[in-house]
Amino acid sequence: MSTEPRAAFDLDSAWRLDDRVSIRPERFGALLYHFGTRRLSFLKSPTLLAVVRGLTDQPTARSACAEAGVGPGELPRYRAALAALAESRMIQPRSV
Repeated sequence: MSTEPRAAFDLDSAWRLDDRVSIRPERFGALLYHFGTRRLSFLKSPTLLAVVRGLTDQPTARSACAEAGVGPGELPRYRAALAALAESRMIQPRSV
């Protein structure tokens, strides 16, 4: 496991779920499967699932977090989770 910090995730940019990703909701959150990379990711909370699903409908990742009920104190944790999803290509930037 790398000790290098992840690149900063821009909460003020527009993001979307990659077209090749399938979501399977679960009680704990969801499983994401990327058909291109064959990677599996776990979303460990229903709120994170709501954020990911809201990315397409909201102008920024920050607004998707707010819409899902993520408070300012929780943003660093959700930014890290979104950064990991971007790094694994589950989500990608979108043009507004």
